[in-house]
Amino acid sequence: MTDETHDAATARDAANVTAYLEASMVPDPETAARYMAPGTRIVFTGARVFNHPSEVTAFNAGRYAWVKKRMERLDVVPGDGVTTVYSLGTLYGAWPDGTPFEGNRYVDRFTVRDGLIVGMEVWNDSAERLLTKHGLTA
Repeated sequence: MTDETHDAATARDAANVTAYLEASMVPDPETAARYMAPGTRIVFTGARVFNHPSEVTAFNAGRYAWVKKRMERLDVVPGDGVTTVYSLGTLYGAWPDGTPFEGNRYVDRFTVRDGLIVGMEVWNDSAERLLTKHGLTA
């Protein structure tokens, strides 16, 4: 693979991750799923495993009244046959009781092969924020 071809594939992979994230925020899990290879595992905080973006949408519907991402940056790491893309930023939205929040840090790590997401891991500060909201600082 030439450097130009490799650079184009890396740019495509980063663009597909962005498109996935934008679709998932609508939420439009069926469009989001177009950017994922069959059998992709989505691992959320707490080691929760999902197999389709619709499962993530259902989970988030119970955790938040609504939630969106402020995508601050992508860190793109080309590899041998895969691209690793980190999306970093903050979440904003409202808790189930309607209380607004913002500035909730997140990191999403995507593994992309041949333009499709083959793995996704998600971390954020929601649990810490909920503990603090309920007076637990341990």
